[in-house]
Amino acid sequence: MIVAAQGGYVSRSAETRTVDGFLIRRATVEDLDGAGKVIRRVLDEDLGGYRPDIHWDLERLEETYIKQSRYCLVVAIDQATGAVAGTSAVRPGGPWSPPHPEWLAARYHPERTAQLFRVYIDPDYRRHGLARALVNNARDFVANEGGYDVIYLHTDPRSPGAEPFWRSMPTVEIYDARKDPGPNGALHFHMAFPDGSYGNAWTADHD
Repeated sequence: MIVAAQGGYVSRSAETRTVDGFLIRRATVEDLDGAGKVIRRVLDEDLGGYRPDIHWDLERLEETYIKQSRYCLVVAIDQATGAVAGTSAVRPGGPWSPPHPEWLAARYHPERTAQLFRVYIDPDYRRHGLARALVNNARDFVANEGGYDVIYLHTDPRSPGAEPFWRSMPTVEIYDARKDPGPNGALHFHMAFPDGSYGNAWTADHD
């Protein structure tokens, strides 16, 4: 579906879903305060806290996800209270080096790679299937937006439930940094598009 978005561009929307009393949809400006609170709570409680070099988008959620094409923030809304219960996001580009290996970062085209970010569920709302629904909406956005060759993500396996969750999704492991010396122990995956394909696995040529 084509929708007119704030900021003057035209973008394709992600699908809207309902899951166990929650509405899963693309975020609006009115959702951003609640989304930011969820993300910061998860960062503080599960991931060692906010880092401005990595989590810079939290300071400009509207500019990043609402006003730009090819970017998307998805939210889960508690239909009973209107509260934001979880988030997922899409941004163009692959992993950065540092902190990730240079050889890995070089494999991804900066515009044709869709990277999943901010798949966070408020601890008070876990065990409702929200993470899976939020990721599926983000995948819908990538497919409908067009121009993306691959869906990439990395996760911190120290985060509670992160590794088994991503392995339960339609993903292929690309690199496990725990096997190499160094402080960054991230797991790197490609995720299938909604049609089941994995697209062009490596897009490093930038042509």
